[in-house]
Amino acid sequence: MDKLTISGLIIAILAIYLGFVIDGGSITSLLEFPAFIIVFGGTIGAVMLQSSQSQFLHAMSLLKWIFWAPKYDIEQGIESIVIWAEKARELGFLSLEHIAEEESDFFISKGLNLLVDGAEVENLRDSLELDLDLYREHNLRSAHVYESMGGYSPTIGILGAVLGLIHAMSNLADPQLLGQGIATAFVATIYGVGFANLIYLPVANKIKTIIHEQTMYREMMTEGLIAIANAENPHSIENKLSAFRLEQ
Repeated sequence: MDKLTISGLIIAILAIYLGFVIDGGSITSLLEFPAFIIVFGGTIGAVMLQSSQSQFLHAMSLLKWIFWAPKYDIEQGIESIVIWAEKARELGFLSLEHIAEEESDFFISKGLNLLVDGAEVENLRDSLELDLDLYREHNLRSAHVYESMGGYSPTIGILGAVLGLIHAMSNLADPQLLGQGIATAFVATIYGVGFANLIYLPVANKIKTIIHEQTMYREMMTEGLIAIANAENPHSIENKLSAFRLEQ
């Protein structure tokens, strides 16, 4: 589990809560279920309207990355490339066949299989770069779903505020209903801005950061596999790939 995500979420919520309480506020005054329904439901509905079904569902599936991000070890990747290069140099590309079959990462497995099949270097590069571009674009579109939620949420919060004020103005003779309407109005605004800046936008940026890390790792593996295809010296390959250590 990503401890930084947990810590950041706790600190952000706790700071706002403590500031509110120190100023004399009560947490119960921020619990308005009608406002929550308006802001959260309206935001989800708007995003579903603009997205395709597959894109929306994929975005929801990426939410787990916030807490359990896939790990890519640059050092381990470089070590694997060097071992494969030495093996291919001694025994030929066919010796990598069983490694390709055991590799859990589909992208790397495909690259190894292309090596085993004797693909031309340019074909190898084009195939892997196409897969990488499509993978990155597919995931970035899903990250944009959360960015859109961050854009819609404050506006729908304002919509909730207007609805609350309309409800309040229609009950001027009843102080209890008047107070309820005004509370819904202000809390809806808080929910809209709070959800956007504490959840939706940070989630979008976190997912984009993880996608960048994945992309850099796979770009490194692509360069390594192409170097193997060019029969480069394993030590030279390691030196070339060492530049990716700066991205850790």
